[in-house]
Amino acid sequence: MNKDARIDIELTRYAADFILKSKPEDLPSEVVENGRKSILDGFGLAVSGSVAKSGELVRQHLSDLGLADGAATVIGAGRKVAPRFAAFANGVGIHADDYDDTQLAVAKDRVYGLLTHPTAPALPAAFAVAESKKSNGLAMMHAYHLGVELECKIAEAINPRHYQTGFHATATCGTYAAAAAASKLLGFDIDTTLRALSIAGSQSAGLRENFGTMTKPFHAGRSSESGVAAAQFASYGWTATSRILEAPRGFFSAAGGGFDMNAIHGKLGAPWTFADPGVSIKPHPSGSLTHPGMTEMLRLITEHDITPELVKHVRVGTNSNMPNALIHHRPKDELQAKFSMEFCMAILLLERRAGLAEFTDEVVLRPDVKAMIEKIDFVVDDEAEAAGYHLMTTIIDIELTDGRKISGRADFGKGSPAFPMSYDEVAEKFRENCEFAGMSRDRADEIVDLVRELENLSSLDRLSELLISIR
Repeated sequence: MNKDARIDIELTRYAADFILKSKPEDLPSEVVENGRKSILDGFGLAVSGSVAKSGELVRQHLSDLGLADGAATVIGAGRKVAPRFAAFANGVGIHADDYDDTQLAVAKDRVYGLLTHPTAPALPAAFAVAESKKSNGLAMMHAYHLGVELECKIAEAINPRHYQTGFHATATCGTYAAAAAASKLLGFDIDTTLRALSIAGSQSAGLRENFGTMTKPFHAGRSSESGVAAAQFASYGWTATSRILEAPRGFFSAAGGGFDMNAIHGKLGAPWTFADPGVSIKPHPSGSLTHPGMTEMLRLITEHDITPELVKHVRVGTNSNMPNALIHHRPKDELQAKFSMEFCMAILLLERRAGLAEFTDEVVLRPDVKAMIEKIDFVVDDEAEAAGYHLMTTIIDIELTDGRKISGRADFGKGSPAFPMSYDEVAEKFRENCEFAGMSRDRADEIVDLVRELENLSSLDRLSELLISIR
């Protein structure tokens, strides 16, 4: 059932009007600073994602298309292509390691971690179109924020059934983010923006059954590409409905069976999502639902000096929606491990860290990792269930061979607004990702400095020069 979902309210027009009228000075300083961290994080993940196997295959795809040189940077690939294809490649790169930022939920039935990864669709579209239009840093940053805002509010409003029965919200809602960012940078009027959003809505797709495979980051890339393509077709005069969101046969109804009008109408920029409830930045390259447990497990390991040989049994309890996403209990490769609570706990118990170097096929298949996984039970816990789905309550009980029993609980992980990373901490993650890909420290440091002053950049040229190649 829709909650106050009155189709007489022109919701799509409201969204288009917000995009059209918003000005950079409307962004509160808190929103700018929080967004800056996610932008830097996104660029770093596109760099590290460029050396993933999926990055190699994306470059093969771009070559097979026979694309002529374009105006938009494919990060880490040493080439530029048309904006839509750069948006695709960089969206895949940002999401390749499942290390990108995550929207928080507001309503208790809209599960944290089951909403969107907001930067993966929004940033590649904003960057690609801004490059092609020779926009400055402020215009790109503003367009990125408009995309994130629309994406997150749409995800918050749609009935939770959308995600629970199989849709991947980053793929579906992210298409609107890319269309919004592109529409703003292209200077569309209200009618053209409406058509861009509506064309984007007909391209919203992506199924969660593909979690743990390369197709999950494909979702992010394709949503970014689809939004840019929608804006391009709108600019040609391509026709589309003016009410793709709210209509009985529109997005909310078809993809979710309904929506909460009160979660989106009048809520765009009021408050901005980056201010409240906020966006989480990941400290580990795994599904965000693992992060509270990983943060707490690492704290317990350090505080009690838990070594691998001491571990007898571990119980990890969460709400019932978390196992619905963390589906790989005995992972067979690095992609499945990102959606395995058991692996994430095991690798911390063995290595006391869980970065890109730990999420590899070789590590996942190690005998000691497999043996530790067998000691871990991942279950639904009544206390965690009662806490509400908007939290990621994780309760850990560890039984040691010396007779000690150690317990802990966390609702959020490091990098969440409740436990935020500073810009400097995100910069360190950025540098680690760049180092993993083979980029020099000096090159990475310059990118950190440029993003720190993004809104003051008169041109994106230097940023593009630094990102186009790893070396």
